Formats: sequence, structure tokens, C-alpha cells
Amino acid sequence: MSIELSDLANALRRGDLTPYLGPGALASVVDTQTGAPIPADSDSLILAMNRGRPMSKRLMWEFPRAAMDVELKRGRSAVTRFLDATYGQRAWTRAPVHEWLATLAPPYVIDINRDTQLQDSYADRPHTLIRGIARIAGTDFRFRLHAFDGSRYQEIEQDAVDPNLPILFKPLGSPRPDATYIASDADFVDYLTELMGGFGVPRFLKEYRVGRQYLLLGMRLTRDTERMVLSDLIHAADEPAGWALIPEPTEKERRYCAGKQIEIIEADIDELLEADGFHSEAAAAEVGC
Repeated sequence: MSIELSDLANALRRGDLTPYLGPGALASVVDTQTGAPIPADSDSLILAMNRGRPMSKRLMWEFPRAAMDVELKRGRSAVTRFLDATYGQRAWTRAPVHEWLATLAPPYVIDINRDTQLQDSYADRPHTLIRGIARIAGTDFRFRLHAFDGSRYQEIEQDAVDPNLPILFKPLGSPRPDATYIASDADFVDYLTELMGGFGVPRFLKEYRVGRQYLLLGMRLTRDTERMVLSDLIHAADEPAGWALIPEPTEKERRYCAGKQIEIIEADIDELLEADGFHSEAAAAEVGC
């Protein structure tokens, strides 16, 4: 069954669709001082972590592999410092899709990026933040929960979650309110193992996500790690599981989406925003200059 972009936008507005944000959601974001693009996808993250220099072909294959190499040579803290410096200590322009989501305020959003733009979109309203953790002793769970009251975050237990608040799920972490990231191969092995075992998702979310549908925005599905994370996070989805905006999809992406009952729409985020009549304030200001 075909669906129009305006229909998807309306479904998001009603809360019937859950946005699932990938690196392409940050495609137009740049450093406010230097104009450099934000490193978001695998290749740009590797180059940024290695000071602009390519790594070996084996390590350039995927960011977790490159991060594992850095961790083995310089320690896990080196990767954390890089991600903190990138996403927690630099000022970035706003992504149009995040400006748009701030006006819609969906009740549930999944964001596999490690930046803070999604959290910024909900900075004026209480919400529940879920972030993935890995290789942590003393707990079987692979997530941390924080409640945001409109001014600050406070770590909470599962039983203290307010079910009426929006849920922001950042499985690969973020620097705020404190740093936690899923980055290296070792992190992903631990996280995905527990995610498949049921320990990577809080109880309330396991119930809430049953029968939900998703809209993948800025997600290319050519890398195995990101596909494994997606498969587990949309477990118990409706039929179809949702839609993916992928311009010029590969055969690999077509096969994967068909297997997951995700319909590909050959369009990009800017076309979705245009179909909804949304115009970015940041883009308008830039044109005005």
C-alpha cells in the first residue's frame, strides 16, 4: 500500500508513528564557528577521530571497528573524550528535522546519533531519557534512565518512570547529563547481546512498543551493526513495521526492509518537511544573510 509524505507527517503529528533517526538527520548540521559538518555517519566519525586522516581499509569499514582499535591502543577513555569533545563541547547549528520535531513533540523518538539535538528539542518540556550502556559491572541492565523536569535531569529507576511523559531513546548514548556511549566493537557485542536477551530495554517500553510503527529518517541500512540495533529496537512492531525514507536505496537495503516489513519511500527528509509545509528558521536566516 503506497502512502504519501503528507500522510506520514500527519501520522507523526498524531503520535501514530515513531521517528527513528539515523546519521542523515544531521546532514546539514555544521559547527557554528568553523562551518565544518558535524561527524555523524561512520566515515566522518572515523576521520574526525583520527584527526582527518583515513585509517586502514579494514578499520574504515565501520566506526565501531575503528573505535575498538583506538581503545586497544589508547584506552576506552580516549574514545569517550573524542565523543565528548565532538558532541558535548562544540556548538552546532540546528538540524531542520529537529526543529520540526520540536514543534510536533512526538511521544516516543528513537535516535541512534550520539549528539544532543533531540534532547535540545525537548529542553522546554519534561521527558524520560533512556540511554544505552555497555560493559558495566553490578547490573544486568544495559540502559540508564533519567527524568527531565524542565530544568535538570535526575537518574531514576524503572518503577519511577512517569508513563505520561515523552520518551527519548538514545541507544548509543550522549554526553548529557553525563557521558555514556556505545562506540567500540566490544561495546556493541555486550550491548547487542543483552538487547537480544531483553536487558537493553526497560519494562515499560517493552509494553509500550508492542504494535507500534516507525518512520526511519536519515537511516541507511547497509551496515550490519546499525541493522542489528534496529531489528531489536523495533521488536514487536505492527505489520507493516513502518516506512523508511531512503533516496536511491541499494538492493541490500531493499532486501532488508522487505524482510522487516518496512516500506521504502524513495525520498529524503527535506521532502517530508516540505510536504508538511515546514520551513526551517535556521535555513531562512541563512538565506537572509
